[in-house]
Amino acid sequence: MIELLSPAGSPEAVIAAVQNGADAVYLGMGDFNARRGAKNFTDEEFEKAVRYCHIRGCKVYVTLNTLVNDREMEAAVDNARLASAAGADGLIVQDLGLVSAIRRALPDIPLHASTQMSLHNLAGVEAAAEMGLTRAVLARELSLEQIKFITGHASIETEVFVHGALCFCHSGQCYMSSLIGRRSGNRGMCAQPCRMQYSLGGRMDDYPLSLKDNCLVDRLRELEEAGVACLKIEGRMKRPEYTAIVTDIYAKALKEKRKPSPEEMETLEKTFSRQGFTQGYFNGDKKDMFGVRGEPDKDAEKIFSTARKGYAEGELRRVPVHFYTVCEKGERIKAIAFDNDGNKSLAFGPVPERAKRQGLTESYLVEQMYKTGGTPYYCVENKAKAAPGLFLPASEVNELRRKLISDLSEKRAAPPQRRAFRLPPPPSNVPAITDPVKIFQVRAAEQLSPELAALKPDYIYAPAMLMAEDFNIMRPFMDNGARIVAVLPRVITDDQVKTVYDAIEKLFDFGVNEALVGNLGHAMLARQAGMKLRADFGMNAFNSYTMEVLQQAGFLSATASFELRLSQIKAMAKPIDTEIIVYGRLPLMVSDQCVIKESAGRCNCQTPGQMSDRMGSVFPVVKEFGCRNVIYNAHKLYLADKKEDLYSAGLWGLRLLFSTESARECVEVAKGYLGLSDYKPNVLTRGLYYRGVD
Repeated sequence: MIELLSPAGSPEAVIAAVQNGADAVYLGMGDFNARRGAKNFTDEEFEKAVRYCHIRGCKVYVTLNTLVNDREMEAAVDNARLASAAGADGLIVQDLGLVSAIRRALPDIPLHASTQMSLHNLAGVEAAAEMGLTRAVLARELSLEQIKFITGHASIETEVFVHGALCFCHSGQCYMSSLIGRRSGNRGMCAQPCRMQYSLGGRMDDYPLSLKDNCLVDRLRELEEAGVACLKIEGRMKRPEYTAIVTDIYAKALKEKRKPSPEEMETLEKTFSRQGFTQGYFNGDKKDMFGVRGEPDKDAEKIFSTARKGYAEGELRRVPVHFYTVCEKGERIKAIAFDNDGNKSLAFGPVPERAKRQGLTESYLVEQMYKTGGTPYYCVENKAKAAPGLFLPASEVNELRRKLISDLSEKRAAPPQRRAFRLPPPPSNVPAITDPVKIFQVRAAEQLSPELAALKPDYIYAPAMLMAEDFNIMRPFMDNGARIVAVLPRVITDDQVKTVYDAIEKLFDFGVNEALVGNLGHAMLARQAGMKLRADFGMNAFNSYTMEVLQQAGFLSATASFELRLSQIKAMAKPIDTEIIVYGRLPLMVSDQCVIKESAGRCNCQTPGQMSDRMGSVFPVVKEFGCRNVIYNAHKLYLADKKEDLYSAGLWGLRLLFSTESARECVEVAKGYLGLSDYKPNVLTRGLYYRGVD
């Protein structure tokens, strides 16, 4: 049976979800979840929520899906330990280091790969499975056919978002909020810059990054037939009434195997939508997906009031229970109740008296046991055996039923016994490096000039697809002793795998045997082509434990997250060669939407577009593999004058990231970092290396 998973941003929302038919809820506790702005749960509230849900046959998943730094790791694992001890049915996680730590400290609790892991192909799901995760929340940008392919071949369960907000950027790959305002989406503090106004060359009244809400309520049968294990509703930041309304409509559509009525669709739109809904990604048609939230519908409060009354005053009878009652002469009346999960309750009442008039009958006992109103239980089987001529007051029979239900509830609420160990120690460090290698990364062919090659970088990173078109552009760098590394696209869906594989296999034949990958799903692809692996920033290496995971996975090097402060990077254990980006426009978003087309009014991918905000900052937008776009920061990261800080951080490599620079500017920047000139960009930033993020 497919599972309906509802958001619970507060204790009241838990009740709203359960009383409207949710099979599971997901909620946050503490500071390590991607909706830190939600109310979230105290330890006591959490334990009560788990008990409430488990009695009613509803599972509870805990979101621990943010990046965790070294100082926070113990607290994050303690959160996981508390959740496990209270009986949580699974933890939703993003951070690779946290996954490793929990897997060793709490080996029995199931782990689910958050959508923040950016799992958009089968290889990524299988990589998550190899790490011990039991379910993968797939990227929201996938089509039905892509979901079918992954689910049909995956060795673990898949979960799909079916309703709620869509991020413009692939989840887990958005750095816009952190770089603009130090509020990291990867740390649960996204300021939602995609919902703001930007200009694409016209008036400042456009919302080119704001997408309509996803709504697949009429496509649930297709997902069920595809083998998807869980359907997820987004919305932990929304009010409990919203959870109640959306859960109720989706639960009824699932249970009754039907599409929503026009009235139900109208209710969904009135309670929350952005100019209607979209199925653009699901259908593989990305047109007309843009929308903004308008004024609240005047009828919405009436709908919310009715929903609130429904879940606050009623008890949905959702748990099937079986009764068997025996009343014998000279023995205490006894009864057994059991559910479909293997829980059994036995209760005794008083010894029956001899009847002065009509005695107890089996039909009477059955009738009394059926009275489970006001509880989460409904009777599906009810048998009784009664000797003739015996009597008990109705109150005693009712008390027997109450004892059974109370004891059965206690058994259902009891947390499972799970092993728990101490947090494993962080990995040991390697000897500090004082003379890091020089790495140049380019985006376009024209940047690969002989003058840049003459500066003799130790490594040159270039797009795999670019080099596969004409490898001769790399010859000057090879002749000057640079090691060539193929940069894989940020997103590679399964229908694009063969194209990328053919390209890197061709590069391998040219002597390129290293690939820079920013996603779990791309590592297997590169390995199959004979490539050795280097981890890009997209792997979100935020702590020493993640560095250890990458080292044990066979990576040659890892890029420390540019959301870390330089002092944190310096203190981080480095069991693997570690590099950081020290120059360039840092990427803010990678999206399946084409901002360039919106800006130019036509497909014009070879010419970068631009987007400006109300402060006058201009953000370049460039083409990415697969008709995707990358939005770059308006300001260029510059650290050439911070050489002492960089060289004392124990880094293996320093990378210059060239995006929109001309060939000449690339050379001048590189000279500046090599101490051959005093070139400095007009508008620069230190990034987050000295400020950090919330």
